[in-house]
Amino acid sequence: MKVFGALQKLAAVALAALLLAAGPARAEGFSALAHVLPGASVLEDAAGGGIAFSLALSQPVPYRMHHLTEPPRLVIDFREVDFSALPPGALRPTARVPALRFGALQPGWSRMVLELDGAYALQSAGMDTAALMARHPGAALLTLRLTPTDAESFAASAAAPEDVLFGGGQASPLPAPRLRGEGPLIVVLDPGHGGIDPGAERDGYRESELMLTFARELEEALLRDGGFTAVLTRDEDVFVSLEARVRQARKASADVFLSLHADALPGGGAAGATVYTLAEEATDAAAAALAERHDRADLLAGVDLSAQDDLIANVLISMARTETTPRTDQLAEALVAGLQESVGRMHRKPRQAAGFSVLKAPDIPSVLIELGFMSNAQDLANLTDAEWRAAAAQGIVSALRAWADEDAAEAPLRRR
Repeated sequence: MKVFGALQKLAAVALAALLLAAGPARAEGFSALAHVLPGASVLEDAAGGGIAFSLALSQPVPYRMHHLTEPPRLVIDFREVDFSALPPGALRPTARVPALRFGALQPGWSRMVLELDGAYALQSAGMDTAALMARHPGAALLTLRLTPTDAESFAASAAAPEDVLFGGGQASPLPAPRLRGEGPLIVVLDPGHGGIDPGAERDGYRESELMLTFARELEEALLRDGGFTAVLTRDEDVFVSLEARVRQARKASADVFLSLHADALPGGGAAGATVYTLAEEATDAAAAALAERHDRADLLAGVDLSAQDDLIANVLISMARTETTPRTDQLAEALVAGLQESVGRMHRKPRQAAGFSVLKAPDIPSVLIELGFMSNAQDLANLTDAEWRAAAAQGIVSALRAWADEDAAEAPLRRR
Protein backbone atom coordinates (compact mmCIF):
# COMPACT_ATOMS: atom_id res chain seq x y z
CA MET A 1 0.00 0.00 0.00
CA LYS A 2 1.34 3.43 -0.94
CA VAL A 3 1.30 5.91 1.91
CA PHE A 4 0.48 9.59 1.57
CA GLY A 5 4.18 10.46 1.44
CA ALA A 6 4.15 9.14 -2.15
CA LEU A 7 1.32 11.46 -3.12
CA GLN A 8 3.34 14.03 -5.04
CA LYS A 9 5.31 11.31 -6.85
CA LEU A 10 2.11 9.66 -8.05
CA ALA A 11 0.70 12.99 -9.20
CA ALA A 12 3.90 13.88 -11.05
CA VAL A 13 3.89 10.54 -12.87
CA ALA A 14 0.25 11.06 -13.85
CA LEU A 15 0.99 14.59 -15.04
CA ALA A 16 3.93 13.49 -17.20
CA ALA A 17 2.02 10.56 -18.68
CA LEU A 18 -0.91 12.72 -19.66
CA LEU A 19 1.30 15.34 -21.23
CA LEU A 20 3.03 12.69 -23.35
CA ALA A 21 -0.26 11.10 -24.32
CA ALA A 22 -1.67 14.43 -25.41
CA GLY A 23 1.09 14.97 -27.97
CA PRO A 24 3.19 18.09 -28.63
CA ALA A 25 0.37 20.35 -29.74
CA ARG A 26 -1.87 19.59 -26.76
CA ALA A 27 0.96 19.69 -24.21
CA GLU A 28 1.69 23.35 -24.90
CA GLY A 29 -1.55 24.83 -23.68
CA PHE A 30 -4.43 22.38 -23.19
CA SER A 31 -6.71 25.24 -24.17
CA ALA A 32 -9.73 22.94 -24.57
CA LEU A 33 -11.53 22.64 -21.25
CA ALA A 34 -12.51 19.27 -19.90
CA HIS A 35 -15.87 19.26 -18.20
CA VAL A 36 -17.19 17.06 -15.42
CA LEU A 37 -19.59 14.23 -16.20
CA PRO A 38 -21.81 14.31 -13.08
CA GLY A 39 -23.58 10.99 -13.63
CA ALA A 40 -20.32 9.04 -13.59
CA SER A 41 -18.70 10.92 -10.68
CA VAL A 42 -18.98 9.53 -7.15
CA LEU A 43 -17.69 10.56 -3.71
CA GLU A 44 -18.39 8.09 -0.91
CA ASP A 45 -17.14 6.75 2.39
CA ALA A 46 -15.65 3.33 1.64
CA ALA A 47 -15.53 0.16 3.71
CA GLY A 48 -12.79 -0.03 6.32
CA GLY A 49 -12.93 3.68 7.16
CA GLY A 50 -11.60 4.87 3.80
CA ILE A 51 -12.70 7.29 1.09
CA ALA A 52 -13.47 6.46 -2.57
CA PHE A 53 -13.59 9.27 -5.12
CA SER A 54 -14.19 8.96 -8.86
CA LEU A 55 -14.29 12.10 -11.02
CA ALA A 56 -15.41 11.57 -14.63
CA LEU A 57 -14.08 14.08 -17.17
CA SER A 58 -14.93 14.62 -20.82
CA GLN A 59 -11.24 14.23 -21.71
CA PRO A 60 -7.97 13.42 -19.92
CA VAL A 61 -6.10 16.38 -18.43
CA PRO A 62 -2.85 16.75 -16.48
CA TYR A 63 -3.39 16.91 -12.74
CA ARG A 64 -1.34 17.06 -9.57
CA MET A 65 -2.13 16.57 -5.89
CA HIS A 66 -0.85 17.51 -2.48
CA HIS A 67 -2.31 17.58 0.99
CA LEU A 68 -2.22 20.08 3.82
CA THR A 69 -2.99 20.09 7.54
CA GLU A 70 -4.98 22.44 9.79
CA PRO A 71 -7.54 21.55 8.55
CA PRO A 72 -6.66 18.28 6.79
CA ARG A 73 -7.23 18.74 3.04
CA LEU A 74 -6.59 16.95 -0.21
CA VAL A 75 -5.89 19.46 -3.00
CA ILE A 76 -6.18 18.45 -6.67
CA ASP A 77 -5.07 20.86 -9.40
CA PHE A 78 -6.19 20.28 -12.99
CA ARG A 79 -5.13 21.76 -16.27
CA GLU A 80 -7.97 22.45 -16.92
CA VAL A 81 -11.52 21.48 -15.81
CA ASP A 82 -14.81 23.33 -16.12
CA PHE A 83 -16.87 22.50 -13.04
CA SER A 84 -19.97 24.45 -14.11
CA ALA A 85 -21.71 21.27 -15.34
CA LEU A 86 -21.92 19.97 -11.78
CA PRO A 87 -25.51 20.62 -10.61
CA PRO A 88 -26.22 21.72 -7.03
CA GLY A 89 -26.05 18.73 -4.72
CA ALA A 90 -23.75 16.67 -6.94
CA LEU A 91 -20.73 15.20 -5.14
CA ARG A 92 -22.33 15.75 -1.78
CA PRO A 93 -20.07 15.84 1.30
CA THR A 94 -19.78 12.70 3.38
CA ALA A 95 -18.97 12.02 7.02
CA ARG A 96 -15.27 11.68 6.11
CA VAL A 97 -15.24 14.51 3.55
CA PRO A 98 -17.38 17.13 5.32
CA ALA A 99 -16.80 19.83 2.68
CA LEU A 100 -15.48 20.18 -0.84
CA ARG A 101 -14.95 23.15 -3.16
CA PHE A 102 -14.00 23.50 -6.78
CA GLY A 103 -13.56 26.24 -9.35
CA ALA A 104 -11.12 28.34 -11.36
CA LEU A 105 -7.70 28.91 -9.84
CA GLN A 106 -5.45 30.71 -12.31
CA PRO A 107 -5.68 31.01 -16.10
CA GLY A 108 -5.21 27.46 -17.36
CA TRP A 109 -5.69 25.83 -13.95
CA SER A 110 -8.64 24.62 -11.89
CA ARG A 111 -8.67 23.30 -8.32
CA MET A 112 -10.71 20.95 -6.19
CA VAL A 113 -10.28 20.87 -2.41
CA LEU A 114 -11.59 18.04 -0.25
CA GLU A 115 -11.68 18.72 3.48
CA LEU A 116 -10.96 15.54 5.42
CA ASP A 117 -12.19 14.62 8.86
CA GLY A 118 -8.76 13.29 9.82
CA ALA A 119 -5.52 11.77 8.53
CA TYR A 120 -5.67 9.62 5.40
CA ALA A 121 -3.09 7.89 3.23
CA LEU A 122 -3.35 7.58 -0.53
CA GLN A 123 -3.81 3.92 -1.41
CA SER A 124 -4.10 4.46 -5.17
CA ALA A 125 -4.56 7.20 -7.76
CA GLY A 126 -4.97 6.98 -11.50
CA MET A 127 -6.70 8.38 -14.58
CA ASP A 128 -8.23 5.70 -16.80
CA THR A 129 -9.06 6.62 -20.41
CA ALA A 130 -10.83 3.33 -21.15
CA ALA A 131 -13.24 2.96 -18.22
CA LEU A 132 -15.98 5.14 -19.74
CA MET A 133 -15.35 4.36 -23.41
CA ALA A 134 -18.73 2.66 -23.98
CA ARG A 135 -20.85 5.55 -22.71
CA HIS A 136 -18.50 8.52 -23.17
CA PRO A 137 -15.89 8.06 -25.93
CA GLY A 138 -12.76 10.05 -25.23
CA ALA A 139 -13.63 10.54 -21.55
CA ALA A 140 -11.35 9.84 -18.59
CA LEU A 141 -12.00 8.67 -15.03
CA LEU A 142 -9.83 9.92 -12.17
CA THR A 143 -10.04 7.42 -9.31
CA LEU A 144 -8.64 7.97 -5.82
CA ARG A 145 -8.68 5.64 -2.84
CA LEU A 146 -7.76 6.91 0.64
CA THR A 147 -7.31 4.87 3.80
CA PRO A 148 -6.90 6.01 7.42
CA THR A 149 -3.37 6.66 8.64
CA ASP A 150 -1.78 8.08 11.78
CA ALA A 151 -1.56 11.81 12.36
CA GLU A 152 2.24 11.83 12.52
CA SER A 153 2.69 10.27 9.08
CA PHE A 154 0.08 12.58 7.61
CA ALA A 155 1.69 15.71 9.07
CA ALA A 156 5.19 14.63 8.07
CA SER A 157 4.26 14.28 4.42
CA ALA A 158 2.03 17.37 4.19
CA ALA A 159 3.55 20.00 1.92
CA ALA A 160 2.55 22.15 -1.01
CA PRO A 161 4.35 21.30 -4.26
CA GLU A 162 6.60 23.73 -6.07
CA ASP A 163 4.40 26.73 -6.62
CA VAL A 164 4.14 26.90 -10.40
CA LEU A 165 0.64 28.31 -10.07
CA PHE A 166 1.48 31.42 -8.17
CA GLY A 167 4.90 32.29 -9.56
CA GLY A 168 6.77 30.60 -6.69
CA GLY A 169 10.00 31.84 -5.20
CA GLN A 170 10.76 34.06 -2.28
CA ALA A 171 9.57 37.63 -2.10
CA SER A 172 11.98 40.04 -3.69
CA PRO A 173 14.21 42.20 -1.46
CA LEU A 174 12.77 45.45 -0.22
CA PRO A 175 13.04 48.05 -2.99
CA ALA A 176 15.11 51.18 -2.44
CA PRO A 177 13.08 54.10 -1.04
CA ARG A 178 11.66 56.24 -3.83
CA LEU A 179 10.79 59.90 -3.71
CA ARG A 180 7.05 60.44 -4.00
CA GLY A 181 5.42 63.07 -6.16
CA GLU A 182 7.45 62.16 -9.24
CA GLY A 183 5.27 60.74 -12.00
CA PRO A 184 1.85 59.10 -11.63
CA LEU A 185 0.91 57.39 -8.38
CA ILE A 186 0.97 53.61 -8.89
CA VAL A 187 -2.19 52.16 -7.31
CA VAL A 188 -2.65 48.39 -7.09
CA LEU A 189 -6.32 47.44 -6.81
CA ASP A 190 -6.99 44.07 -5.24
CA PRO A 191 -10.55 42.77 -5.79
CA GLY A 192 -10.96 40.20 -3.04
CA HIS A 193 -11.65 36.49 -3.51
CA GLY A 194 -12.24 34.93 -6.96
CA GLY A 195 -12.38 31.55 -8.67
CA ILE A 196 -12.67 28.72 -6.20
CA ASP A 197 -13.26 31.30 -3.43
CA PRO A 198 -16.38 33.39 -4.25
CA GLY A 199 -16.37 35.22 -0.91
CA ALA A 200 -19.69 36.29 0.58
CA GLU A 201 -22.88 35.35 -1.31
CA ARG A 202 -26.32 36.94 -1.01
CA ASP A 203 -29.41 36.93 -3.24
CA GLY A 204 -27.52 35.54 -6.23
CA TYR A 205 -24.62 38.01 -5.91
CA ARG A 206 -21.02 37.03 -5.17
CA GLU A 207 -18.51 39.22 -3.40
CA SER A 208 -15.80 38.20 -5.87
CA GLU A 209 -17.86 39.39 -8.85
CA LEU A 210 -19.04 42.63 -7.24
CA MET A 211 -15.51 43.58 -6.23
CA LEU A 212 -14.08 42.81 -9.67
CA THR A 213 -16.74 45.05 -11.22
CA PHE A 214 -15.93 47.85 -8.77
CA ALA A 215 -12.17 47.43 -9.26
CA ARG A 216 -12.57 47.83 -13.00
CA GLU A 217 -14.73 50.92 -12.52
CA LEU A 218 -12.25 52.39 -10.04
CA GLU A 219 -9.40 51.63 -12.42
CA GLU A 220 -11.18 53.58 -15.15
CA ALA A 221 -11.82 56.51 -12.80
CA LEU A 222 -8.15 56.61 -11.81
CA LEU A 223 -6.99 56.53 -15.42
CA ARG A 224 -9.45 59.27 -16.42
CA ASP A 225 -8.02 61.47 -13.66
CA GLY A 226 -4.61 61.31 -15.34
CA GLY A 227 -2.47 61.30 -12.21
CA PHE A 228 -2.50 57.56 -11.59
CA THR A 229 -1.36 54.22 -12.96
CA ALA A 230 -3.73 51.41 -11.93
CA VAL A 231 -2.89 47.71 -11.73
CA LEU A 232 -5.36 44.92 -10.83
CA THR A 233 -4.23 41.81 -8.97
CA ARG A 234 -6.84 39.89 -10.95
CA ASP A 235 -8.92 40.91 -13.98
CA GLU A 236 -11.08 37.80 -14.20
CA ASP A 237 -12.80 35.29 -11.96
CA VAL A 238 -9.73 33.38 -10.78
CA PHE A 239 -8.25 32.60 -7.38
CA VAL A 240 -5.15 34.54 -6.31
CA SER A 241 -3.46 33.67 -3.01
CA LEU A 242 -2.86 36.38 -0.43
CA GLU A 243 0.89 36.08 -0.85
CA ALA A 244 0.60 36.35 -4.64
CA ARG A 245 -1.51 39.51 -4.33
CA VAL A 246 1.19 41.17 -2.23
CA ARG A 247 3.89 39.89 -4.58
CA GLN A 248 2.11 41.48 -7.54
CA ALA A 249 1.94 44.81 -5.76
CA ARG A 250 5.65 44.78 -5.04
CA LYS A 251 6.45 43.70 -8.59
CA ALA A 252 4.49 46.70 -9.86
CA SER A 253 6.46 49.03 -7.51
CA ALA A 254 3.14 50.05 -6.01
CA ASP A 255 2.83 53.33 -4.16
CA VAL A 256 -0.52 52.25 -2.71
CA PHE A 257 -2.27 48.88 -2.24
CA LEU A 258 -6.07 48.85 -1.89
CA SER A 259 -7.78 45.53 -1.10
CA LEU A 260 -11.49 45.69 -1.96
CA HIS A 261 -14.11 43.64 -0.12
CA ALA A 262 -17.82 43.48 0.70
CA ASP A 263 -18.23 40.77 3.32
CA ALA A 264 -21.23 39.36 5.12
CA LEU A 265 -21.38 38.95 8.88
CA PRO A 266 -23.87 36.88 10.89
CA GLY A 267 -26.91 38.82 12.08
CA GLY A 268 -26.67 41.51 9.41
CA GLY A 269 -25.87 44.19 11.99
CA ALA A 270 -22.72 45.56 10.33
CA ALA A 271 -23.37 48.24 7.72
CA GLY A 272 -21.53 50.95 5.83
CA ALA A 273 -18.10 51.32 4.29
CA THR A 274 -15.09 50.72 6.55
CA VAL A 275 -11.36 51.32 6.04
CA TYR A 276 -8.95 48.89 7.73
CA THR A 277 -5.22 49.08 8.35
CA LEU A 278 -2.90 46.38 9.66
CA ALA A 279 -2.56 45.81 13.40
CA GLU A 280 -1.53 42.91 15.60
CA GLU A 281 -4.56 43.53 17.78
CA ALA A 282 -7.90 44.16 16.11
CA THR A 283 -10.04 47.20 16.90
CA ASP A 284 -12.79 44.91 18.21
CA ALA A 285 -14.07 41.36 18.06
CA ALA A 286 -15.92 41.97 14.79
CA ALA A 287 -12.77 43.26 13.09
CA ALA A 288 -10.83 40.24 14.36
CA ALA A 289 -13.51 37.86 13.02
CA LEU A 290 -13.44 39.61 9.66
CA ALA A 291 -9.66 39.28 9.36
CA GLU A 292 -9.89 35.60 10.27
CA ARG A 293 -12.56 35.06 7.60
CA HIS A 294 -10.44 36.74 4.90
CA ASP A 295 -7.32 34.80 5.81
CA ARG A 296 -9.24 31.53 6.04
CA ALA A 297 -10.15 31.85 2.35
CA ASP A 298 -6.58 30.85 1.46
CA LEU A 299 -6.74 27.86 3.79
CA LEU A 300 -10.04 26.68 2.33
CA ALA A 301 -8.61 26.98 -1.18
CA GLY A 302 -5.70 24.70 -0.32
CA VAL A 303 -2.95 27.27 0.30
CA ASP A 304 -0.40 26.87 3.09
CA LEU A 305 0.15 30.17 4.93
CA SER A 306 2.53 28.77 7.53
CA ALA A 307 5.65 30.43 6.10
CA GLN A 308 4.10 33.71 5.05
CA ASP A 309 5.67 35.84 7.76
CA ASP A 310 9.11 34.31 7.13
CA LEU A 311 9.44 35.51 3.56
CA ILE A 312 11.18 38.70 4.61
CA ALA A 313 13.53 39.08 7.55
CA ASN A 314 11.67 40.47 10.55
CA VAL A 315 14.24 43.16 11.16
CA LEU A 316 13.73 44.55 7.63
CA ILE A 317 10.00 44.46 8.14
CA SER A 318 10.28 46.48 11.35
CA MET A 319 12.55 49.04 9.73
CA ALA A 320 10.26 49.45 6.71
CA ARG A 321 7.12 49.76 8.83
CA THR A 322 8.65 52.52 10.92
CA GLU A 323 8.26 54.70 7.85
CA THR A 324 5.27 53.06 6.21
CA THR A 325 2.86 52.90 9.16
CA PRO A 326 2.28 56.66 9.60
CA ARG A 327 1.87 57.03 5.83
CA THR A 328 -0.69 54.20 5.86
CA ASP A 329 -2.59 55.85 8.71
CA GLN A 330 -2.74 59.10 6.73
CA LEU A 331 -3.97 57.18 3.69
CA ALA A 332 -6.72 55.53 5.71
CA GLU A 333 -7.87 58.86 7.14
CA ALA A 334 -7.95 60.38 3.65
CA LEU A 335 -10.03 57.48 2.32
CA VAL A 336 -12.54 57.79 5.16
CA ALA A 337 -12.90 61.50 4.45
CA GLY A 338 -13.22 60.93 0.71
CA LEU A 339 -15.86 58.24 1.06
CA GLN A 340 -17.83 60.21 3.64
CA GLU A 341 -17.94 63.15 1.27
CA SER A 342 -18.93 61.06 -1.76
CA VAL A 343 -21.39 58.49 -0.38
CA GLY A 344 -22.26 59.93 3.03
CA ARG A 345 -23.29 56.96 5.17
CA MET A 346 -20.43 54.83 6.48
CA HIS A 347 -19.90 52.30 9.26
CA ARG A 348 -20.38 53.68 12.77
CA LYS A 349 -16.63 53.09 13.24
CA PRO A 350 -15.33 53.81 9.72
CA ARG A 351 -11.65 53.56 10.62
CA GLN A 352 -10.54 50.23 12.09
CA ALA A 353 -7.54 47.88 12.25
CA ALA A 354 -7.01 44.10 12.23
CA GLY A 355 -4.46 41.46 11.26
CA PHE A 356 -5.28 41.07 7.56
CA SER A 357 -2.49 39.07 5.91
CA VAL A 358 -3.03 40.83 2.58
CA LEU A 359 -1.92 44.11 4.22
CA LYS A 360 1.45 42.78 5.40
CA ALA A 361 3.71 44.28 2.70
CA PRO A 362 6.02 46.31 4.96
CA ASP A 363 7.12 48.77 2.28
CA ILE A 364 3.76 49.71 0.68
CA PRO A 365 1.00 51.76 2.34
CA SER A 366 -1.79 49.16 2.29
CA VAL A 367 -5.42 49.37 3.37
CA LEU A 368 -8.46 47.13 3.09
CA ILE A 369 -11.74 48.78 2.15
CA GLU A 370 -14.97 47.03 3.04
CA LEU A 371 -17.28 48.95 0.68
CA GLY A 372 -20.25 47.57 2.55
CA PHE A 373 -21.65 44.35 3.96
CA MET A 374 -23.69 42.08 1.72
CA SER A 375 -25.55 40.89 4.81
CA ASN A 376 -27.13 44.36 5.06
CA ALA A 377 -29.98 45.04 2.60
CA GLN A 378 -29.11 48.72 2.04
CA ASP A 379 -25.42 47.98 1.55
CA LEU A 380 -26.22 45.25 -0.98
CA ALA A 381 -28.51 47.66 -2.84
CA ASN A 382 -25.66 50.19 -2.92
CA LEU A 383 -23.10 47.67 -4.13
CA THR A 384 -25.34 46.66 -7.03
CA ASP A 385 -26.16 50.27 -7.97
CA ALA A 386 -23.85 51.67 -10.69
CA GLU A 387 -24.45 55.27 -9.57
CA TRP A 388 -23.50 54.53 -5.97
CA ARG A 389 -20.37 52.68 -7.09
CA ALA A 390 -19.40 55.61 -9.33
CA ALA A 391 -19.72 57.99 -6.38
CA ALA A 392 -17.66 55.67 -4.16
CA ALA A 393 -14.98 55.38 -6.86
CA GLN A 394 -14.80 59.17 -7.19
CA GLY A 395 -14.47 59.50 -3.42
CA ILE A 396 -11.51 57.12 -3.44
CA VAL A 397 -9.88 58.96 -6.37
CA SER A 398 -10.23 62.30 -4.56
CA ALA A 399 -8.82 60.77 -1.38
CA LEU A 400 -5.81 59.30 -3.19
CA ARG A 401 -5.11 62.62 -4.88
CA ALA A 402 -5.23 64.50 -1.56
CA TRP A 403 -3.05 61.91 0.15
CA ALA A 404 -0.52 61.88 -2.71
CA ASP A 405 -0.09 65.65 -2.49
CA GLU A 406 0.44 65.53 1.28
CA ASP A 407 2.74 62.52 1.01
CA ALA A 408 4.87 64.18 -1.66
CA ALA A 409 5.25 67.30 0.46
CA GLU A 410 6.54 65.20 3.36
CA ALA A 411 8.86 63.05 1.22
CA PRO A 412 11.99 65.19 1.79
CA LEU A 413 11.60 64.64 5.54
CA ARG A 414 11.72 60.88 5.29
CA ARG A 415 14.80 58.67 5.53
CA ARG A 416 16.69 57.95 2.32
